[in-house]
Amino acid sequence: MTVFVQSLLQQMQSRFQTMSDSIITKIDEMGNRVNELEQSINDLKAEMGVEGSPSPLAPSNQKLDEAKQEEGSA
Repeated sequence: MTVFVQSLLQQMQSRFQTMSDSIITKIDEMGNRVNELEQSINDLKAEMGVEGSPSPLAPSNQKLDEAKQEEGSA
C-alpha cells in the first residue's frame, strides 16, 4: 500500500511539474509576443513621424473649433 501511495504521489508531482513548466513557457511566449507587438507599434509610429508630435485628432478638433467660431461671428 505504501508503494502505491508513493508511486501515485510521484506521478502527481510529475504531472504538476509538467503543467507548471508548460504555463511558464506560455507566459514567456506571451511576454515575447507583447514585446514584439510593442516594437512593431513603435516602428510604425516612427515611419509615420508620430514620435513627439500631437495626436492626429488634435488638428481636426482645432479646425472644428475654428469653424464654429467663424460661424458664431458671422
